[in-house]
Amino acid sequence: MKTLFELNPALDVAAHAARFAATGRVQLRDVLTPESAAELQMVLARGTDWGMAVGAGAARPESFSGAKTRTPQGQQGLQQASRNAEQHSARGEYGFRFAHYPMLEAMREGWDPGGAHEVLLEHLNTPEFLDMVRAVTGLELLKADGQATLFAPGHYLGRHNDSHVAEGWEVAYVLNLARDDWHPDWGGYLLFLDEEGDVVEGFRPRFNALNLFRVPQPHLVSYVPPFAPIGRMAVTGWLRSR
Repeated sequence: MKTLFELNPALDVAAHAARFAATGRVQLRDVLTPESAAELQMVLARGTDWGMAVGAGAARPESFSGAKTRTPQGQQGLQQASRNAEQHSARGEYGFRFAHYPMLEAMREGWDPGGAHEVLLEHLNTPEFLDMVRAVTGLELLKADGQATLFAPGHYLGRHNDSHVAEGWEVAYVLNLARDDWHPDWGGYLLFLDEEGDVVEGFRPRFNALNLFRVPQPHLVSYVPPFAPIGRMAVTGWLRSR
């Protein structure tokens, strides 16, 4: 797994830092070497036991492991949670539904000791990566958490602002590993909103692109329609000051 996470040495860190300073968000395209991005995409596509993350309103989000989704009881619980999310979203309240693999939880609970996802989480906490994002953001970031995510048809992440400042959340990140021909009609866009709900900026889920944005700020991931392919894969999480 030597090529699992190698930063592109040609990154223009100064230009990205200027963009982040001006808007609080930036997309770093071709952030990894081509070999590294291809290997990481393969890990997500073929080596991930996807579960589901579902949230509805202010209630604690629910996480269904891949193993749990393959049981009748898990399927029943997932269907009920999904209905709750849809009902909240229909009222204009917070809701979400997408496939995920919680890498930090998996590491703590020993789901796959020494596996690719654990190695990836270690790479996200190396000085090389943290120093790069510190240089771009100008913030003293100490560590990163992370999960693998997959937005398939019918999945979405409703409007929210990631206001967990008490937990040390400073910058959210999305390392996109969707197919490189991802079409705008397939949804899955990271959209930033103003106070009136207008979209002020949007990032297409480009293959091998890292989105960084300061939190809190209102944002969402747009609905992936039924005709979209599977899927909009990414590694996501927060860069923390504690």
